[in-house]
Amino acid sequence: MMSTVLTLTFNPALDQTITLDRLQPGTVHRASAVHTNAGGKGINVASCLADWGVPVAATGILGRANAQPFEALFADKGIADHCVRVDGETRVNIKIADQSNADTTDINLPGLVLGETVLGAVREQVRETVIGLLQDYPADSAPLVVAAGSVPQGMDPAVYASVGAEIRRFGGRLILDTSGVPLSAALAAPERTLPLCIKPNRAELEQWAATPLDTLEAILTAARRLNRRGIALVVVSLGAEGAVYVSSSLAIRAALPVVRPLSTVGAGDAMVAGLTAALWEDANPETLPGLERIARLSTAFAVGKLERLGPNLPPRATIEALAATVAIEVCA
Repeated sequence: MMSTVLTLTFNPALDQTITLDRLQPGTVHRASAVHTNAGGKGINVASCLADWGVPVAATGILGRANAQPFEALFADKGIADHCVRVDGETRVNIKIADQSNADTTDINLPGLVLGETVLGAVREQVRETVIGLLQDYPADSAPLVVAAGSVPQGMDPAVYASVGAEIRRFGGRLILDTSGVPLSAALAAPERTLPLCIKPNRAELEQWAATPLDTLEAILTAARRLNRRGIALVVVSLGAEGAVYVSSSLAIRAALPVVRPLSTVGAGDAMVAGLTAALWEDANPETLPGLERIARLSTAFAVGKLERLGPNLPPRATIEALAATVAIEVCA
C-alpha cells in the first residue's frame, strides 16, 4: 500500500519560536534562541507524515513573497507541492517558549488579506487540485485527505463543508482539524459530507455541544452524538491528560507521561499525523486492536514531537518505543 495522503492548509504560517529563560510581561527580554519553521496545521501534518515514511502531498495557499521556506521544506522531505501561490506574504506566527515552566505563548498574526475575486479564484484552484489528485487514485481506493487550520480573512467559513462534499464524492476520507465557525459549519453539514474523523480539544467540543464537559462521561456522550451523526472517529485531545478516542462501537482513553518539552508548537498537529498514519496503515477504529493502534501512534507522535523544534519527529524506532508504553484504558 503506497497511496498518497493529501493535506489541505488554507492559512499556513511561518512559525517563529523565540526561546526565553523566563517570560516576564512588561520587561525587556534577551532570547536564548530563535527558530523559524514553515508551518500551519496541515503543513505540520504533512511534515510529520513524511518523517514517518508516508507518501504525502500538500495543497493550500502560499504568499509568493515568502514561499521559499515552504518550498525548501517540501524539497527536503519529499512532499509533493501542489500549493497555490498568490501575491503577498504568508503570515508569521510568533511562539514564545518559556523554559522556566515549559509553557508556550502564541501570538498569531493576521493572514493574507485577499479580495473576494481572488479568494474565489484561489478557492476554485484548490478545489480543482483536490479533485485532480483524487481522480488519480484507483476507483476502489479510499484516499485520506487531512484538512487543517483556520481560513483566511474573507473566506467562507463553511469552506470545509463544501470541500468535504467534494472529497466524499470522489471516494476520499476526510480528517478535519479546525475550530470555531469553520468547525461548527462542517459539523452542521449534511451527513453525506461529514468527515471521517475530527480532533477537537475539550474546549472546542464544549463549544459544539453548548455545555460544559467536565467529566469523561460527558465527553463520551458528546463524542457519541457525533458518531451517530455519521463521524466514524472522534478524537478529543485533553492536553497533559492524554486523549479520548471514540468510534461508533468503542471508546478508549490514551495517555503517556510527557518529559519536559523542548517546544509544544505543533504537538496537536503531530497527533493528527499519527492517527492519519495509523489509518493509512489500515487500522480499523471499529476494532479494539485498530483503535489502540490509532491511539498509541497518535500519542507517540505528539509526545515525540515535544522533544523537537519545528514539525519534526524523532526516529521511527523512538516513536514505536513510545507507542508501546502508551497507557490504554477502555471506556464503558
